[in-house]
Amino acid sequence: MTENSIQEYDDDLIALLETLWGEGFMSPGGTAEVDRYLAGVSLAGRSVLDIGCGLGGVDIHLVRQHGARSVVGIDVEPGLIQRCERLAQKYDVAALIRFVCVEPGPLPFDDASFETVTSKDSIIHIPDKKALAADVYRVLEPGGWFAASDWLAGYDGEPSPEMRAYLEAEGLDFGLASASAYLQAMEAAGFTEIEIVDRNDWYRKQARHEREQLGGALYQGLASRVGTEFLGHEIDVWDKMIIALDQGQLRPTHLRCRKPG
Repeated sequence: MTENSIQEYDDDLIALLETLWGEGFMSPGGTAEVDRYLAGVSLAGRSVLDIGCGLGGVDIHLVRQHGARSVVGIDVEPGLIQRCERLAQKYDVAALIRFVCVEPGPLPFDDASFETVTSKDSIIHIPDKKALAADVYRVLEPGGWFAASDWLAGYDGEPSPEMRAYLEAEGLDFGLASASAYLQAMEAAGFTEIEIVDRNDWYRKQARHEREQLGGALYQGLASRVGTEFLGHEIDVWDKMIIALDQGQLRPTHLRCRKPG
């Protein structure tokens, strides 16, 4: 780890997230949510770029279950890339997946390099949605799809006090934007067939189930791994997040659009 390396997701947080969401996943819904936002988009025999590959669970799934010919997963944290590589080796798919640690900024790939671009709940860390949409458009082949999920803001101005309290408790580098901001970014880039599907109702229920697990069935096992102080803080994060979800200030969302052929 170099002096300038980015590390927002430490071992304790990763342990908690994987316990809740499954091996290789750092966001809700696991493979089922990946299948939902990819519904109707065939990856069979195609080249895929995964923006914000996290722990690699998405990339493994794209190869094993969706038949992707090749996947490049990128992230800004070297420690996450190392975890991804170990997971790919564990599932014997390392020959089909390449993980790359990148610097924040423009995608380091040539024009029209990929047939599909995907991302699971990682664009929240990229504040300039217009620049990202334009860059995704650039690296896609004509006719290619961008299909993703992300955390969106339910507001265009200032967050509510409760939402602000959640963001402060979360303590991560979030660059939230509203559905209208995403729509404008995709339209400005030149995308067509744009779909934005709100998943707030689903996750409001799911988050309550997760909170119940954190304070109940999973508590002792997690406390022994991450400590009671850390676990108590994360339970408080969930309590604040549920309020933000109920207010509609935090809105998990599926995004899809296509580069004209």
